[in-house]
Amino acid sequence: MNSDAIPPLEPGEPQPGDSASATLTPEPPPSPAAPNDLATPWDTVDLVILFCFSLGMLYLLTNAMAAFVILRLGVAPGQIERFAETNAGFVVCRQVVWFGLILLFLYAVIHRRTAQAFWPTLGWRRLRLGEMGAGILVPGLFLTGVVLGFGADLASQFYNTTKELPIEALFNTRRGVEYLMAFGILIAPLAEETVFRGYVYPVLARKFGIFMGIALTGILFGMVHVPQLWGGWGQIATLVTVGMALTAVRAATHSVFASYLVHLGYNAFLFAGIFLSPLVMRHS
Repeated sequence: MNSDAIPPLEPGEPQPGDSASATLTPEPPPSPAAPNDLATPWDTVDLVILFCFSLGMLYLLTNAMAAFVILRLGVAPGQIERFAETNAGFVVCRQVVWFGLILLFLYAVIHRRTAQAFWPTLGWRRLRLGEMGAGILVPGLFLTGVVLGFGADLASQFYNTTKELPIEALFNTRRGVEYLMAFGILIAPLAEETVFRGYVYPVLARKFGIFMGIALTGILFGMVHVPQLWGGWGQIATLVTVGMALTAVRAATHSVFASYLVHLGYNAFLFAGIFLSPLVMRHS
């Protein structure tokens, strides 16, 4: 036997003379791509512009409505600040118009950047999670929001808040509660989920990753409510946690409709409790 003979090759090794096989090297596995619902036609700069636009519109809208109230309703100029903080009708009207302007801003951005439909681009997609269809998910997500609201209400029993929070002044009359309840159930979940989970979250998730995107979106959601809850740090921390939970639902299902249903159940539970509270019943 010739000692210079080439030993047999192991299976899978390149064969002699096979130049193509000799140059092939195993390619590294592809890095996991972000879900398609994070591929939006807006970016971080657009979030900054939205922030500036929202603050500017809120300032202009508050002053325009204050001038109207002074001129048409006869509220004294020295009392207008107190009126704007405690009159539920004023607050709800301002918030509805403000959210409307923000949605128009989002529509303008999306219409300029893409030919895709407005709502699906913002993450409003049909619900499906594995084998579960919408028939199971819709009531399940709503009940999840109710449970989340129950947990938040339970946590509030341990807060050591002695001062009256700014938002509490809006609940002094039954009519004020009715205004806020209608707004909190019909308008707020739709607008807030569209802005935070539809517009803000995808950008933060692309830039910082899914986990940090969830955390940062929840923090921003809680910070928006700070003026209403100033001094109630436990309540603010709870809203940050709720914001993270809502964003996690959106991330898991890839649908803003899912987080909207949870938000709807959460608000419905809390406002039902407020509406049936002894304080409100005394004003019936």
